[in-house]
Amino acid sequence: MRVTVAASTANLGSGFDALGLALALYDRVEVTVTDGAVTGTVTGEGAGLVVDEKHLVVRALYATADALGLRLPGVTLTCVNAIPHARGLGSSAAAVVAGVAAGYALAGRERDDEALELAASFEGHADNVAASLLGGLALAWVDRDPTGPRYHAVRLEPHAALRPVVLVPAEKSATALTRGLLPATVPHADAAFAAGRAALAVHAFTERPDLLLPATADVLHQDYRADAWPNTSRVVRELRDNGVAATVSGAGPTVFAATRDGLLPPEVDTSGFAVRPLEIARDGVTVEPAGTNSR
Repeated sequence: MRVTVAASTANLGSGFDALGLALALYDRVEVTVTDGAVTGTVTGEGAGLVVDEKHLVVRALYATADALGLRLPGVTLTCVNAIPHARGLGSSAAAVVAGVAAGYALAGRERDDEALELAASFEGHADNVAASLLGGLALAWVDRDPTGPRYHAVRLEPHAALRPVVLVPAEKSATALTRGLLPATVPHADAAFAAGRAALAVHAFTERPDLLLPATADVLHQDYRADAWPNTSRVVRELRDNGVAATVSGAGPTVFAATRDGLLPPEVDTSGFAVRPLEIARDGVTVEPAGTNSR
């Protein structure tokens, strides 16, 4: 079978760990069940990576199979990746979602709420995985259950006028490292500001794109991590000063810009970044027989 899964941008400025948007940049994974060991190949982004039991798609696939009572003796993966690694575009989330979706398909099961739980348990938060799993704009939240976190998400339809642009630098970033730069607590005034802007972001991304600039204003995470990627912070600041709703994509260092025409102001210095206009991926992850036509 072949799994097609989209990239994602998380946080969207004000929606830290809560908002994710699926982007039309796809990884494709062909999965073949075998009687042997775990093997495979990777081309495109991450070319040459070893495919074994430690590969993220494999780990998610086998965890899902175990949860669904399915025994997999061995698998061969053929991964063709277009999502940049360690750039804040949800490459690890896409790998997890690919494995979860493949596990459900092999078990002959329709994906349910547990699919999100399985995927989010790998990430520790649900914004990226929910966007790749569901497509469109994902709103994620977590219950603090005594037995452990319980993840939830709903899909919302992004406004038809949105034309995302991502600016991808050559440098990479580690989510674990940049998350470690965040403080344990924030001032009450900042929390109140963030709550209002995150609520406004839901409205702006779905109904009122003219409000995207104030809606994406952030005080919870971007400034604390600015020293990790100063050029990213500069581009975000210059875009916003020119009226473009720009944010750091996930943990960075990619810049996400929510435009209405796919264009950026010419006065913004984007040297060092690959500028890529993208469509929104409005459909979630798909699984189909290998060899059929797809996106």
